[in-house]
Amino acid sequence: MHQYNVLILGSGGREHTLAWKISGSPLLAKLYIAPGNGGTGNVAENVNINPVEFGSVSEFIIKNDIKILVVGPEEPLVKGITDFLKAREEHNELIIVGPTARGAVLEGSKAWSKKFMQKYGIPTAGYRSFCTGEVSKAEEFLKSLCPPYVIKASGLAAGKGVIITSDFKNAIDTVSEMLGGSFGDAGKEVVIEEFLDGTEVSVFVLTDGKGYALLPEAKDYKRIGDNNTGPNTGGMGAVSPVPFAGGDFMTKVRSRIIEPTISGLSEEGIEYKGFIFFGLINVGGDPVVIEYNARMGDPETQAVMPRLKSDLLEMILAMNESRLGSFKPEFCDDVCLSVVLASGGYPGKFEKGFEITGSEYINEAIVFHAGTVKSGDKTVTSGGRVMAVTARAASIEEARRIAYSSAEKVKFNSRYFRKDIGSDLI
Repeated sequence: MHQYNVLILGSGGREHTLAWKISGSPLLAKLYIAPGNGGTGNVAENVNINPVEFGSVSEFIIKNDIKILVVGPEEPLVKGITDFLKAREEHNELIIVGPTARGAVLEGSKAWSKKFMQKYGIPTAGYRSFCTGEVSKAEEFLKSLCPPYVIKASGLAAGKGVIITSDFKNAIDTVSEMLGGSFGDAGKEVVIEEFLDGTEVSVFVLTDGKGYALLPEAKDYKRIGDNNTGPNTGGMGAVSPVPFAGGDFMTKVRSRIIEPTISGLSEEGIEYKGFIFFGLINVGGDPVVIEYNARMGDPETQAVMPRLKSDLLEMILAMNESRLGSFKPEFCDDVCLSVVLASGGYPGKFEKGFEITGSEYINEAIVFHAGTVKSGDKTVTSGGRVMAVTARAASIEEARRIAYSSAEKVKFNSRYFRKDIGSDLI
């Protein structure tokens, strides 16, 4: 059996989960993760390389005979790491999981993706986009909408560039602040959408640009507070499967959204080999696209990958050989529920450097690290989302019990987590 050296780029919970999944493959020779975090060293070798330093990534790939590169986060994709590596003759045989920059624009520009959906008849909320100097035009458009108002920074904003408000003045102020630079380059263009009322679900595929393999779906919990209150975060928890996302609903997702998206990318002449995340909302039984991402979600990956029975490296090889149209991934029927433990103050200001204890006593659940680093013999906090505790069980109720009893064992200063992940699905 041929085995492969694999490099994963990234340092979050998503990348720890991908490393955990790949580490169990018989097709794996050696696994590296750059830069990794305080927990990834248990399943891979951490490498001190910044994922957007493309030259350093290239040198490491050559020196360590890397055959498969999995790009975890969006930033290197949007900045063109796939294009950079593919342009070098030394990487002709390298398998890259992640689209070109033209493909990553699906996530990198919400304005572009909305036009794309409109062009290819993919259901999405009504919208308009506005650039710097167009605040008065945005105000006129807001007046034509019924509250609540949905305002999005068009560029990358680490999952925090969406503001939903029912207050008209707050909506205008938000648009003014975004176009005035509060989100940096991400807010140079702003998308204002009509509000859709329904339940959100995240759907994931791995595509080779023609065919695709559907992965387990998940429900993400974006708001910081219980009962979906407070500001948006990168995600405070996830559950898979989602009770309503089966049968007829998923048939509609495939025919109305996934297939037109993949064929639309091909029609645009965009080479796309990698994951596509479809952020959907169930509006009266019909799926509508809220957003695309050009990679797996975080924390959804922490709930999705433990349900995937198939070998992820086998899927990646099928992607490389354009065989995904006939690849049928297997899932387990169990529920996976993931609870994110965050630093107090997140998604605003928070302190770092607190020692984390107790995770070694968790044996019923899996702990995926995110904002952690090693400091001598200790593991300390280094980010807003510190780790995710994922439980797998036969029911949501049992998965909730295991996840929360396990989460309570983890201790660090100002630890915070939502108490209601999955409760709305019971």
